Amino acid sequence: MHDRQTHALIKNMPRPSRSSQIPAMQKNADGSIDVHFGPKAPAGKEADWVPAAPQRGFDLMFRVYAPTKTFFDKGWVLPDVEKVAAQ
Repeated sequence: MHDRQTHALIKNMPRPSRSSQIPAMQKNADGSIDVHFGPKAPAGKEADWVPAAPQRGFDLMFRVYAPTKTFFDKGWVLPDVEKVAAQ
């Protein structure tokens, strides 16, 4: 997550990103992972949360390491970010 004004990592946040390689990430039954962005983590989703400063806008960046053929063939497409209601 990058600060929209500076295009740099957001300062004074506990962490700027999450990786699917982190063992603490909670996987869904289909193997996918939901990542949550916002000023507070949803209850029980702290491991899957990237903190955002409530008074600042942000941009998201998705990085792929060692993509497979399905990525290049567009057999896999990154789903759109979905806004969910705060809990």
